[in-house]
Parts: sequence; structure tokens; C-alpha cells
Amino acid sequence: MEIDIAKLKRLALTVRVLSIEGVEAANSGHPGLPLGAADMASVLWANFIRFNPSKTDWPNRDRFVLSAGHGSMLIYSLLHLFGYDLPISELKNFRQWESKTPGHPEFGMTAGVETTTGPLGQGFANGVGMALSAKMLAQRYSADLFNYRVFGIVSDGDLMEGVAAEAASLAGHLGLGNLVYLYDDNQISLADPTKVCFTESVAKRFEGYNWHVQQVDGHDHAAVARCIENAIKESGKPSIICARTTIGYGSPNKAGTADVHGAPLGKDELKLTKEKLGWTESGEFVVPKDVAEYCTEIIKSRSAECEAWQSKFDAWSGGNRELSAQFAAQRQRKIPEDLKQGLVDAFKEPKKDATRNLSGKAIQEIAKRVPYFIGGSADLEPSTKTLIKDSSDIQAEDFAGRNIRFGVREHAMGAIVNGLAYGRDWLPYSATFLVFSDYMRPTIRLAAISHLQSIFIFTHDSFWVGEDGPTHQPIEHVSALRAIPNLFVFRPADGLEVAMSYYAALKQPNSPSTLLFTRQNLPPLERESGFSPDDILKGGYVVQGASVNDLVIMATGSEVWVAVEAAKILAASGRSARVVSLPCVELFEKQDAAYKANVIPQGAKKVSIEAGITYGWHKLVGEGGLAIGIDHYGASAPGELLAEKFGFTPQAVAERIRGWLK
Repeated sequence: MEIDIAKLKRLALTVRVLSIEGVEAANSGHPGLPLGAADMASVLWANFIRFNPSKTDWPNRDRFVLSAGHGSMLIYSLLHLFGYDLPISELKNFRQWESKTPGHPEFGMTAGVETTTGPLGQGFANGVGMALSAKMLAQRYSADLFNYRVFGIVSDGDLMEGVAAEAASLAGHLGLGNLVYLYDDNQISLADPTKVCFTESVAKRFEGYNWHVQQVDGHDHAAVARCIENAIKESGKPSIICARTTIGYGSPNKAGTADVHGAPLGKDELKLTKEKLGWTESGEFVVPKDVAEYCTEIIKSRSAECEAWQSKFDAWSGGNRELSAQFAAQRQRKIPEDLKQGLVDAFKEPKKDATRNLSGKAIQEIAKRVPYFIGGSADLEPSTKTLIKDSSDIQAEDFAGRNIRFGVREHAMGAIVNGLAYGRDWLPYSATFLVFSDYMRPTIRLAAISHLQSIFIFTHDSFWVGEDGPTHQPIEHVSALRAIPNLFVFRPADGLEVAMSYYAALKQPNSPSTLLFTRQNLPPLERESGFSPDDILKGGYVVQGASVNDLVIMATGSEVWVAVEAAKILAASGRSARVVSLPCVELFEKQDAAYKANVIPQGAKKVSIEAGITYGWHKLVGEGGLAIGIDHYGASAPGELLAEKFGFTPQAVAERIRGWLK
């Protein structure tokens, strides 16, 4: 490929100056990475990335992931120059209230930002999910239409994080040849040179992961272009280009030091840097005419590629109407109208079973009707019951299946699921034991921040796990998940609640959901007349005792049947109680005040039962209410015995309530 070195140098210079001016205006930010990475970023954007700033949802656009999100002014400068809806006023407003240029890139806030990055390693792993998405679309529909690539810039910090190691391992196993990362190897981290803690050979490590590895001077435009060309030709492996750069390139007194990583240059150093770089424009936030014209030429060329693709897509759609309709539904993440009834019918004959088994049954029903419902678990399919039975596994060179074998890589699993969700093409899920949600918490939180419809399935949800002991018995985890804003936490009590929990999760287009299931068997609930499955979709409803208004026992999941039996014991001694199931507290809280008061009367004495810590329940039981839980770790013994020891039998609960009432 012939590249125009002179124009690239001017483009990189403009990116550098806009970036450091934005950081200086905010008096906050990270100028070092944009100064150092501007050369290779300019080569990438000017010559390789397929994009259309006026059609940011073009399905076959290449994705650019700035995993090193602290260097956000780099991507903001590029997006502005290449015609995205990011005017110069937004660059001037970097890191300010209601700007489209937050301190770290945020998906959905800024046109052209494909991922929310900043927590290091997350963008790296998201990109793996995006690359996997392209491979799956290509095999399902058309390799000629869906062949986009994922490009990214990653930092030393990204590669130090364990999530990146997990994701890189899986990407190499799957042979994701459409994934190309430029490693900004500047040998400086926030506090010190990286040699104080990071002396491994990144090249050898990634060779071991089965990646295509190249090394280059990151300031040599022609050499960088050759490396990217080589990476694109390497169809059988993901690629990493180890680009040696100088952090803070051009800064006379701070280049190559940690001082330029995370603080503004200062007015004097800013002036000196511009002089050394050869910047002669007067004023601030100026785009030279020749650079603007160069970018306009590129935009026209890329937009033409997009239009050509659209014509090709239209022709394909005309000849493949069924596939085209399926793709359109997939892009909308459309839920079939008969899904809810299908799920209800699947559980019309209730039986005693573990909710993890019932979850597996629900997954099969969803998979029949929603072909873009995909996922897998962390090497736990026999335990989590999350395998789609009529589908094959996704493997290198065969992406037709729907089961993703993530291996024992929980952190990357969550981030890859988020990567699949970012494109809005799939309804992806992951699965592991609830106790390991700790490994996935950063990815779950980012899904919530980014409004992704990621579904996180967790089984073995309480001390009822039993003999595996406290290391595998989640005690604080349900409450910890509920503490994350914009996250729905479902803990269903029987088959019908499992079915409706899945349906509710699939109907939340802008929020992730967690579904928590038991290892032990639970009896189906006996509900009073007048109940409708739609009541479950409200997050909370009356199971029994609708006529009782002065005592309410609330419970979730495996403790709902305990509450029902405890209420029977209380009734036998003359004290009636209402039993309320709360399969999703977050959904219940979204209901109007009248409905909530109808389910949980404000003047009633309130009791909650959940096999986890009591933190958070006092909001619902109110002052003086009784929260029954376990505010200590579990123990190794059969689950039934632990229930006796921890006071979670119907008899023990009834006695606890009696004593409290007295």
C-alpha cells in the first residue's frame, strides 16, 4: 500500500496538538499516550479502518477499540477530524459537565466510541467479543458482507491485567484473524518506568497464545503500515503489533517520563512542545486547512465503500429473504411474540427440581425461538446446565454454533459477552457459580454503565451448596450485585419464576441482568387464585395470604417455599401471614406506589428471608422489621444440615418470627 507520509505526519501533528490542548483546557487528563500513539493511530485511521461518520451503525464497519481509555483525547481528536458528530466545542469541553468528551470513552455518549474503556484490559477483552461476533455473522449470513475487523490500541497496563491474558488465550485458541491490536510499548506507566514491575517478553507471551506477532518503531509511518497490512493478511491468527513509542513524544522536558502520563503539560511546556513539533498555527483548537482537506478525502472514500456495501447488501437481501428477515430481527434483538407463552407452557406441569435444571429447560425453549441467543460457561456446562443442546460448539474455523466454550476464564468471559452485546447483534449470556461473580464484577459493572443487554447466569447461589464449604458458598454476593445501579438481579423460586425471569431479562434492552439459580431441588409454589404469570414480571407478588394485611413474610428464590411452610406453621397457632415472593427487587421497585403498597402494605409488620447477608433488606422490612439471613460465612456439610444449623427450616423460621412478634 502506498501511503502519503507527508500528509500522515500533518495528521498526526494535528491529533497531538488537539489532544494536548484538550487536556490543558480541562487541567486534567493524560497527554502522554496521544502524543506517543498519534503516528500509528493516524496510519490506522487514514489507511485501513472502514467507517462512515454519517452512518455510525453500518454493520460492516471496522471497530476501533481504545483499550487504553485514559488516552481518550486521542480518539476524540480522531473522531472530530474524521467527521463524526463531535464538534470542536466538545474538544474544548473535555472532561466537563454534560460534554460528549468524558475523561474515559463511554459507549452511547459519543458517536464513534464502540466501547466504554478505562478499566484496563476490559477493552482488550471486549474486542475479542467483537471479533467473534464478526466471525459468527459471516458464517450465518455471508462472509462477503460481514468481514469487518477489530483494531485497537492497547497499553502496558492493559497487558498487565489478568483479564487481557484470559481473553488473549481464548482469541488465540479461536484463531480470530480479524483482530489486530497495536501495543503502545512506551515502557512507562503512571508511576514509574515499567521495568520496575513488567519485564516479560510480550512478544513471546503472545506467540505462546498463538497470535501473529510483529515488532515495529511506532513513529515510522511506513513500517507501521506494513505491519498492519501483514496482520490483515494473517487470517488464521489474531495479531499484535508491538510498537515501540515515546510517551509524551515532542515534549522537550517530559517526553519519556512518567510525568507526562496523567497530568497536563502546563502552559509553558505546552508552548515548547508545539514549537518542537513544528506547529505554526496561531490560536488554539485549530485544524489546518490541508489536514481538513486530507480528512475530507478519506471520509468520502470510506463513505463510498459503505454505499457500495449497502448496494451489495440490498442485492443479497432480495435473493435471501428469509435470512434477511432473520438478520433484521437480530439487529433489533426482537423477541418473538410467542416466547412468553412458550415459556409458560414449558412449565405448566410443575415439579420439584433445582432451579439450575429449570434454567436449562428455559434456555432450550428460548433457543428454539431466538436464534441469536448465544452463550456458554466457564468450563461448567454439566453444573450450570447452560448448553444449548441442539447446537454445536464455536471453534476455530467453525463459528456456526451457539455454544461458546469460555474455559476457566470468568473475567474475560464477562468482558467478551459485553463485546458481543456492544454490537447490538446478539443476546449473549455467560454462566458460572455465583461465588465467582467476584471475578466478573468489573465486567458486570461496565455492562450496567454501558446499558448493555448482557445476561449473566449464576448457579449454586447460597450455602445450600453444602459440602464444598465456605469458599464455594456465596453469602454476600446477592446483595453485592443488587448494589450495582442499572442491573436486574433475578432469584427465582420455581420453574414458572425461572421462565418469567428469563423473559423479563430478554425484555430489558438497555440493562444487563443476572439470574441466580440453586443447586438443590425446590418444590413448586402453590399460588392463590387470581395469580397471573405476568405478576412475576412486576418483580414481586403475593403468593399466599392476600387477605392478610398485618404481617408480611418476603422471600426470594430457595427461601420462598420456606416462607410458605413457615406461614402454615404460624397459621396453625393462630397467627396468619401473607407470603410475598420477590424474584427481582429492582423490577419491584420500578412499579408504582399503589402496586407496591398493595403487595406489601405499609402498616404491616415485615419479615424478609434470604440465604445471604441481611444487608439491604432493612430498606424493605423497615425500622423494627425482621431480616432473617446469614451474616457470616458458611461451612462444609450437607445443605440440609446447614439449613438446620443456620435456622433456615420452616420450623426455625416460624419460631424466629414468633419470638420477634412477642
